Order: sequence, then structure tokens, then C-alpha cells
Amino acid sequence: MSKYFSLKELIASTEAYKRKIDNTPGEEEKEHLEELMEFLDGIRGAWGSPLIVTSGYRCPQLNEAVGGSKKSAHQTGYAVDCVPANNKKKKFFEFCKEYLKSRDFDELLFEKNNSGSIWIHIALKSIDGKQRRKIRTLEVK
Repeated sequence: MSKYFSLKELIASTEAYKRKIDNTPGEEEKEHLEELMEFLDGIRGAWGSPLIVTSGYRCPQLNEAVGGSKKSAHQTGYAVDCVPANNKKKKFFEFCKEYLKSRDFDELLFEKNNSGSIWIHIALKSIDGKQRRKIRTLEVK
């Protein structure tokens, strides 16, 4: 059980609702989401301020509809896009880089798109279960 996050929060999707896509995870994905929430609890607790989840689990149909990578860990329940409630995105990204130095994870991405939206992508494991410890800034469409 997560201290700061809920399964409902990591499954919710306005895009799925708009497109009438059932974004209900299977049992395996639910287990992965529980593992991810425990991981995120550590980050949130150390950060000391709320995080807003902008994208969590995405079923393959939803992932394709929003233009996600075919290898997106969002599809397995191992990834989340979020922003700090205090809107200090760059500071939160730098904090995460330091926090994750001694921990296993797959990706930490500072992502921004052409319309100026910025979010932090955190993946505990890749779609194939790897933990590559990849950190970078990424421009997305």
C-alpha cells in the first residue's frame, strides 16, 4: 500500500476517457504499479512536497493513441510522468538525479514538447525488465 499514491491515480487518463479506451490494467500490471508506487513513495517522501501524476499506466491501445513509444514502460505499469506540485520541475529533476544515484531504476527523463509542456518521466524498469539507469533530457513531439 502506497503512502502518497493510489492505483486509481496511476490509471486515470483523460485521453482514455475522451477516446473511450478501457485503460484497466491486468493483474501483472497492477503488481508492477504497486512496485512503482512504493518506489515513488521514497522519491516523494525525500522531496517533501506533492507530485502530480500526469500519465501512469497506459494500455497498448492508449499508448498508441497518445503517440507513446512501442517499448514504453507505461504499458507494463513501470513508468510515470509527473510534475512537482510546486512547479519547480528543473529543481525536481536535479533532485531525482541525486536521489537515484544509489538506486536501481530504468529511466529518468526531463521531457519537453513543442508547445512548452515539461514533465519528468520516471521508469522503475523497462518493458523487458531492465534497469539501465538512463538519465537525459528529451524533446518529444
